[in-house]
Amino acid sequence: MDDNQIIELYFSRNQSAIAQTQEKYGAYCRTIAGNILKSPEDTEECINDAMLRLWDVIPPQKPVRLKLFLAKIVRNLAFDRYKQRNTDKRGGGEIAAVLDELAECVADTADVEGELQNRALRRSLSDFVGELPARERQIFIQRYFYAKSMGEIAVELGVTSNHCSVILARTRQKLRAHLEQEGFTL
Repeated sequence: MDDNQIIELYFSRNQSAIAQTQEKYGAYCRTIAGNILKSPEDTEECINDAMLRLWDVIPPQKPVRLKLFLAKIVRNLAFDRYKQRNTDKRGGGEIAAVLDELAECVADTADVEGELQNRALRRSLSDFVGELPARERQIFIQRYFYAKSMGEIAVELGVTSNHCSVILARTRQKLRAHLEQEGFTL
């Protein structure tokens, strides 16, 4: 079943939409959530929460690309669950490393003006990632969207972990310069 047919099932409030979504994208969602949560139980709960969230937002929303729409929901829920589970803990794990690596590039915008800044920041980040060379973009997305370890990325690309680390360090430097040029400062 293609994505448009699945979305139409959501619009008609047909509960088979959830089953069709899980059949088509269940493994993809488990990979995203699993990379972040590292717990099969938390991963399954996150997937269930994502399906409920998808049911709640379609309609009124009609995603252009269901796979990416769902990935964003799963990723956000997984990060929320990770933060909730680790509020008393600091350090250790890939997620803490990923967030710490990006913290040097992106300022905290938790105030009233923050929402507007967040939108502009998302647009700027999207532009930045879109302009990266393909391999650099692939490494950046694997690390910072899918929260994969350096080792996992290296194996997928047939390079060393050190190579990935160097590319990401250089990319973060470029990102910092890009954001400063766009008016985002730490």
